[in-house]
Amino acid sequence: MPLVNVIRGDRIDSAPINVRTPFVRIPMWLALSWWTAKAFGRLVVVLIRFWYLTTPAAFFGWLYLRFGWLGPALVLGAVALVSTVWAFAHRASWLRFGWWPVLSRYRRMVYRRNWHAAMVTAKLAVSFDSHTVLPVLRRVRCSAGVDVVTVRMVTGQIPDDFAKVAERLAHTFGVRQVKAAPGPRPDVVLLHLFRGDPLAKLVRPVPVPAVPEFTALPVGRQEDGDGYELRLFGTQVLVVGATGAGKGSVIWSVVRSLANGVTSGLVQIWGLDPKGGMELGMGALMFSRFACKDYAAMCELIEEAATEAKRRAAKLYGRTRQHTPTPDEPLIVLVIDELANLTAYLTDRQLKDRIKAALSILLSQGRAVGVHVVAAIQDPRKEVLPFRDLFPTRIGLRLAEAAQVDLVLGEGMRDRGALCDRIPQSLPGVGFVVIDGAPTPMRVRFSYLTDDEIRDMAHTYGRLRVIDGEILEGAA
Repeated sequence: MPLVNVIRGDRIDSAPINVRTPFVRIPMWLALSWWTAKAFGRLVVVLIRFWYLTTPAAFFGWLYLRFGWLGPALVLGAVALVSTVWAFAHRASWLRFGWWPVLSRYRRMVYRRNWHAAMVTAKLAVSFDSHTVLPVLRRVRCSAGVDVVTVRMVTGQIPDDFAKVAERLAHTFGVRQVKAAPGPRPDVVLLHLFRGDPLAKLVRPVPVPAVPEFTALPVGRQEDGDGYELRLFGTQVLVVGATGAGKGSVIWSVVRSLANGVTSGLVQIWGLDPKGGMELGMGALMFSRFACKDYAAMCELIEEAATEAKRRAAKLYGRTRQHTPTPDEPLIVLVIDELANLTAYLTDRQLKDRIKAALSILLSQGRAVGVHVVAAIQDPRKEVLPFRDLFPTRIGLRLAEAAQVDLVLGEGMRDRGALCDRIPQSLPGVGFVVIDGAPTPMRVRFSYLTDDEIRDMAHTYGRLRVIDGEILEGAA
C-alpha cells in the first residue's frame, strides 16, 4: 500500500501548496563582470582552438599597423617565393609538410560546415535523453586525391554503420566515393573520401624488378595514386571479371613482375590456357610449361604441381613453415586462364574429377611450399568454382550484377565500397582487391601490356621448355 505524507492541519483535497522559486538579487556590476569574464573565456577558447586562423590574422594585423600595406605584401611575397622554390626543389617534402597540412585545414572546415546535416540525413545521429548526439569529426588528413577523416563514433556504433551509408555521404560531401575502415581505437572509424580518380588514365607497365619481391610485386596503381604491390608469397590469387573487364591485365602484370626471376631460374611459371592459347599464347615463352590444346596435358600439369607441393611439404616437415625459393627449388606459379573450362565445362568427367582433386590439394597446401595459383574466371558461382573459398586473395573486376560482388569478394564487401558492378566498360583493368583479414577492399588499376610488349617480354625473359606435354628440343 503506498504511503501518503499528510501535513497536520491541512486537508488532502484542498488547493495545492504554492511553491515559488526564490529571487536572488545580484548587483548589476557583478552580473556585468560575470558576463564579461564568460565572453572573454569563450574568446580565448576560440583563439586557441582556431590558432591556424587567429595567429596569422593577428600577425598580419600587426604588420599592417606597423608598416602599412607594404608589410603584409612583402611577407606574402616572401612566403610565395620560398614555397615555389621549395616545391620545385623537393616536391615530396613540400607536399608532406607544406601543401597537405594547409589543404587538410581547409577541407576540415568544408566538412564541418555540412557535418551536422550529413550525420542526420544519413541516420548516423543518435537521439538520447532528449538530445541529439553526433559522431565527432576529429581530424582530416589529405593526400593526392583522397581525404582521410577520423571520426569518433557514438556509443553503440560500429564502422559498418558508416559503410552502409557511404554512398549517401559521398553525395553529401561532393566526392566520388567514401569508404569506411576501422580506426586505431575501437571507438574510431576512418572515412576515406576520394575526390578525384587517379585510375581514369591507362596504367603503363612498370619497370621489371631486378629481383622479384614476392611479398610486393608491382602490378599497377591504387586509388590514392600510389603504386600498388600485390602479395604473392603465402597466398593464392583468384581473378573474376566479365568479358572485357581486363583479366589479362592482371595476369600479364603479375608475369611481368616475375620476369627476371624466370630468367635467373628463381621462378617457374606454368601456364594453362583452355581457350586454345588466345590469351596466353603470345607470351608462351614466359612459361616453363605451357598447355593450351590438350586437356589431358593440362590435367597432368596440374597433378604434377600437386605432387611437387606434397613432396616439398614432406621435405619441410618439422623444419620450417614457409618455403624459401632457390634455383634448385624455384617458386612455381600456376597461371590458369578461364578456370571454368577445367572445373565446370569439361565434358570428360574423369578428367574433370582429377583436375578438381589436384587443384584442391594445390590451393590448400601449395602456398606454404612455394606452389601458387593465379586463376581467372568469368562465372563465380559455387557450382562453377566449388573451392572459391580457398583463394585468400581475390580480385573483382567489372561484374555483371551487384549480387556477384559479395559472392566473389566476401560478405559485406559491396557495402564497404567494392562496387564492381559499377565499373564502366571504359576502364578495363580496374578492380577491387580483397585479402583475407583486411576488412576494406582496395581499388586498383592493373597495368596494360600491348601484344607487342608481351612478345618482347617473352623473347627477352622467356624459358619455355614443355608445351602440351612435349619437351622442346634443346630444353634442359
